[in-house]
Amino acid sequence: MRGYEVTESRLRCVLPFEAAPAEVRQLRRAAVAQLSQWGTPVAADEAELLVTELATNVVKHVGARASATLILEWHGDRLRIEVHDKSPTMPAPSSAGRESECGRGLQLVAAMAVDWGVVLTSAGKAVWCEMPTGGGRACRRIERAVEVLERYQVASGSPQLLNGRRDAGLEEAAVELIADLLHWTITRGDDPDDFLDRAQMRYEAEAEAA
Repeated sequence: MRGYEVTESRLRCVLPFEAAPAEVRQLRRAAVAQLSQWGTPVAADEAELLVTELATNVVKHVGARASATLILEWHGDRLRIEVHDKSPTMPAPSSAGRESECGRGLQLVAAMAVDWGVVLTSAGKAVWCEMPTGGGRACRRIERAVEVLERYQVASGSPQLLNGRRDAGLEEAAVELIADLLHWTITRGDDPDDFLDRAQMRYEAEAEAA
């Protein structure tokens, strides 16, 4: 049964479901209807896709007919989507190649959401992601990149330039940060070209979804 909580500016909806393709179809329709009822200013297609991916992961990796719960929570400028199940097995993004038909659900979630994660619960685990309301995912990603680059400038001792020179300073910080990340991949024994390919794939997935 659907449940609601309204606390200050937070809206929360709880939707139990069973892990089955027919249930997933009904679940995403119910989620879109709920967001429409709330008047949440998010892209309905993106929210529907995220709900579908998280719920389908339960079908694929926990098992058919497993009990699960979708929680939608709207607070401030974020919509949080959580799927709870009773398996303690922690999922991780697959290293599936570009042509693979399976194992890319969490890659898509990571590309579309501004943040995501997995937490263990007393009953199993919850996989969650967040998408922005209002300003859009791309704007939030740019804001997050600027925040990271400004912190990197401080940590590396680089001067933080002002006004017209600020963009040039951030560009230089971006180059230095990418170079450091490539050094990091090499020390881990990874292929830096593969690292760049994965970053490009994530960017392209987001651009296609925009």
